[in-house]
Amino acid sequence: MSASIANSPTTPEQSAPVDARKLYRKITWRLIPYIFTLYILAYLDRVNVGFAAVEFKRDLHLTDSIFGLGGGIFFLGQFCFDLPSNLLLSKVGPRIWIARIMITWGIIATCMSLVKGAHSFLILRFLLGVSEAGFFPGMILYLTYWFPSRERANAVAKFMTATSIAGVVGGVFSHFLLKLDGVAGYHGWQWLFFMEGIPTFVMGISVLWVLKDHPDDAGWLTDPEKKWLDTELERDRQEGGASEHHHLLDAFKTPMVWVLAVIFALDQIGVYTVNIWMPDLLNGLVPHHGASASSFVALLSTLPYVAAAIVTVIVGWNSDRTFERRWHIAGCFLTSAAGFAWAAYAHSLATMMFAMTLGAIGYWSMMGPFWALPTRVLGGQAAAGGVAIITMIGSLGAFAGPSLTGKMKDLTHNFSAGLLVVGGLAVVGAGLCALLSASSRAAEPSNRTS
Repeated sequence: MSASIANSPTTPEQSAPVDARKLYRKITWRLIPYIFTLYILAYLDRVNVGFAAVEFKRDLHLTDSIFGLGGGIFFLGQFCFDLPSNLLLSKVGPRIWIARIMITWGIIATCMSLVKGAHSFLILRFLLGVSEAGFFPGMILYLTYWFPSRERANAVAKFMTATSIAGVVGGVFSHFLLKLDGVAGYHGWQWLFFMEGIPTFVMGISVLWVLKDHPDDAGWLTDPEKKWLDTELERDRQEGGASEHHHLLDAFKTPMVWVLAVIFALDQIGVYTVNIWMPDLLNGLVPHHGASASSFVALLSTLPYVAAAIVTVIVGWNSDRTFERRWHIAGCFLTSAAGFAWAAYAHSLATMMFAMTLGAIGYWSMMGPFWALPTRVLGGQAAAGGVAIITMIGSLGAFAGPSLTGKMKDLTHNFSAGLLVVGGLAVVGAGLCALLSASSRAAEPSNRTS
């Protein structure tokens, strides 16, 4: 088999060869931009509270501990329902289940504009997590229906840049929406939650018509392309062991799943510390305060996300190119650790910006190589369960990061201790990468498509 051409079954109507490189490019352009947009909306609705932090805390008289708890309690909702939601997705099909998730969380996201105090804030953030549960692991599982493991880090990296682009989009939108403070008698943060929740609801409806459950349902693929892709995906499952590890219980019995779950939790501690607290960190170093300062910080906060988006794609591409996963992940953790240690001692806006950019680059760019691992060794219900287990444990990290940082801020009256703890945990994450087995390498088949 050549480097980019694979012959399909030689029936008369299917004698033309399939260009693998062209096929994966076609799939990428058909799928990634759309699910990329969906994930931007998902990510924006979960982290926009960070952009609204200063005015939101002031208007509702919230302490840093309560705000950090509200930022993190979203992930307790996810933790409780990620696994059953992902199993239902594998049964019902991605199209219907993803649409259900998005429509539900779009409604809850707009209701965030009705928050009156600490209790309603905590309740709605928890319900937002419940309603969104299963979306991210469902998207990771969905990509396994279209890309073999040797192509997956690059595909996941492109998809995962949505999390950093959401920071850019959120920063720009928040900059303008927070300026609506007082318009029609509403606070700027109320406009922000309302206007950023509606698109999610609308796009959720569109999923019913746009998303295809499997390659066999895609009218834009030819029959030879569908059959060739089915063969490639099955071969990949057999090479990685996914065909043998097919039942839900296999996910619980696979040690690598639990190692990956802890690694992901340590990553999420840092990711959501950046998401929830970075605007507040920057705001504390801005010489003037008020609504204009908040909108300026929201815009300034986009820069680390831009850098993270670029490096995420580069790391994912290089991981596929070199067939290597675990040391890419370890290097990303160490980069974040350096950024957070620097941020702990930053006393100027420029220094804090550079430090948080370094932290964001490390935490985000590991996602491509990371998510190529569990779906290589697990298949069927085990893949759905394994991804859900990893995201569930990750949700605990995402809960712990913002909550711990807020609590330590209230205790010490500065962010330094919390930042150093998060940075130290990133070093632990780098060390855990040594426990990943040799299966953490990507496949190196003769029909590699570069």
